[in-house]
Parts: sequence; structure tokens; C-alpha cells
Amino acid sequence: MAETSAIEWTDSTFNPWIGCTKISPACDHCYAEALMDKRHGRVKWGGERSRTSASNWQQPRRWQKQAAAFFAQHGRRRRVFCSSLADVFDNQVPDEWRADLWTLIYDTPDLDWLLLTKRPQNIGKMLPAFWEHVRGHVWFGTTVEDQQRAAQNIHHLLQHNAAVHFASCEPLLGPMDLKEYFHDSDCADVMSLGEPCICSDRPDPEARLDWVIAGGESGPQARPSHPDWFRSLRDQCAAAGVPFLFKQWGEWSPRGPESFGYPIVDGVPQFRMSDTGDNGSDLAATGGNQSWLNRAGKKRAGRLLDGVEHNGFPVSP
Repeated sequence: MAETSAIEWTDSTFNPWIGCTKISPACDHCYAEALMDKRHGRVKWGGERSRTSASNWQQPRRWQKQAAAFFAQHGRRRRVFCSSLADVFDNQVPDEWRADLWTLIYDTPDLDWLLLTKRPQNIGKMLPAFWEHVRGHVWFGTTVEDQQRAAQNIHHLLQHNAAVHFASCEPLLGPMDLKEYFHDSDCADVMSLGEPCICSDRPDPEARLDWVIAGGESGPQARPSHPDWFRSLRDQCAAAGVPFLFKQWGEWSPRGPESFGYPIVDGVPQFRMSDTGDNGSDLAATGGNQSWLNRAGKKRAGRLLDGVEHNGFPVSP
């Protein structure tokens, strides 16, 4: 709920309400639950949702008034991540609250609204009657932490026309192949022969993933992600011409030449280690390739993947 956000892939955040229910492995160590339930005691996670204040609901209208100045400075519209502490398509939210949100989106056509959900199967029954009038500045995204969730969620996401479709692979909990959700060269070759491609069962056969965000988990209970899982997504995106944004390593970082301020002995950073490995994790990617990850902390771990910061974004229509 801020005009500026520390989240790397948005400019601002807006929460029309707060609260959610855990529905997938990505939810196990929910940062929003820790922030709002345990720290502030505002809502009980899994319980009744809490609508935010009327003054908070006015923020997007202020951003709309500032839209021309923002565009002049940045050359694009402001990106607004909606519901960082909730889910727009949560079926435990009162319908009238969501109707108010759609009206707000309608009234702010110069903002790009990023709606990230773990419930894309609910999108169709929760769209407003005036969807065709707002879809040009709404980006639909879904969280896919592993291949199972990718298969479940992206199919539903691509059933609905939107300005941008994106996948948030955070926290990344396993290897993932997203190529079937891109229009790669194989798909183009098939279509050039007059044959239906793998996208032909969608209302818009041209619908595809336009953007991939990936990141590791942060927090005291964070699970490590193998570097090869991120490399694979990076390379799949590069091959398909899809923008890729690597958000963070999170709590765990692979050993490398960076010592994060620790001394190096025989070329190896000397992290605080123990025989039990309680601050290290030996993780294998599919097919092997063991990788030792250390609990470096989110700030020290940073967001360089093989020495490169990946900040890919789709072009706003």
C-alpha cells in the first residue's frame, strides 16, 4: 500500500483488502501472513478478510491524476501491483468489494494494473461486465512454484484476454519447463503449415506468457532453490524472446567467488557452517549437478544470476 515499492517488478502497491487462505506449497511460509497476522495482528490468516481504509482506496486515483507526469518521466505507465497482501480472485472476498475494485480500475485507465493470483480458475466468473473496456491496462499473472502448479495455473490464466500474461515463479521450489506456454519457433513452424499449435484450445490462440519473474524464498523458514532451476527459466525465455526478471536469490545463495564479506580460504568462502549443516543445504538439480547453498540472507545474496542482473519487462500495449 505504497506509492513506491521495494518489489523489483512494480512501481506501487495497492491492497483493497488484506487476508488470504493458504492453498499451495508456495503459501507455506507466506510473507504476508508473517507481516499482517503475527507482527501487526490485523487479520487472522485464513479467517475473515479486512477491507482497507477509504483513504487508501483514494491512492490509485491520485496516481491517475499524476499519470501524465509519470509517463513523461519514465516513458511508460505506472505499474500497480494489486493485492500483495491478498488475492483479487479469492472467493472468500465479498463480491461488492471486488466490484468496487473493478470500478477503480475502470476509473484509472492510465495505470497498468498487475493482478497476480494463485486462483486463476476463478478469473472467468469474477470479471466485470465491462471487462472489454479495461483489459487493455490489466496484466494477469499467476504464481507457479513448480511444474504441477504451472500445469494447473497457466492453462487457466491464458483463457482470458489481458494486456499481459505473466508467471511468477517465486518461491521456485523445483525445475520447470514453460516452453509450451511460449510461441517459440516450433509453434510458429506448425502454424505456418496450417496446423493447429498447442495454443489452439485457447479463446485467443495468440495468448501466451509474455513475461516470467523468478525468485527464491526469503524468511527464517525459507527453502533453497537450485541455481540450475533459474538458469533453465532464463534460457527458455531467451530462446522464446520472452522478458525474464530474476527477482532474488532469497535467503539461500550458491557458493561462488562472492564471499559476502566472509574470508576466503583456498578459494572457498568461509560461511558460518556446522557439521549438521543447519546453515547450509546440499541440493541436486534434476539429473544431478549438486550445488551447495548457504544461508546468506536476502540482502547479501542479492539478485545476480551468473553475475548478471536480469530486469526484463514486457512492453505495455
